[in-house]
Amino acid sequence: MLIVLGSILMVIAVAMGAFGAHALKSKFEEGKQKVYETAVQYHLIHALAIIVAGILAGQYPEAGLLVTAGWFMAVGIILFSGSLYILSLKKIRFLGPITPLGGISFIIAWILVAIGVM
Repeated sequence: MLIVLGSILMVIAVAMGAFGAHALKSKFEEGKQKVYETAVQYHLIHALAIIVAGILAGQYPEAGLLVTAGWFMAVGIILFSGSLYILSLKKIRFLGPITPLGGISFIIAWILVAIGVM
């Protein structure tokens, strides 16, 4: 399941990167393109990491923490990258406090990967 989820999220990340580089390039306010690029970067890294978590979960089936880590990464993508995508394109400030929650989800996920493999 994680490999499928990660693959779908990779497709979305690549599409968001291409969309931002081509269709949105002229629509960004000053400094907002970098925010968008950060969202794409973290989205790509963690979508790939979800695939890796799925592969590791197959290698370490007793380590349910790896599956949990994959889900925390997915939540992180939604909260972190999702809020940055919106913040870079719209003036919706109430999403700002959501971004760190996504970062915390990523941190928890990586801790779970480390513990799950140990």
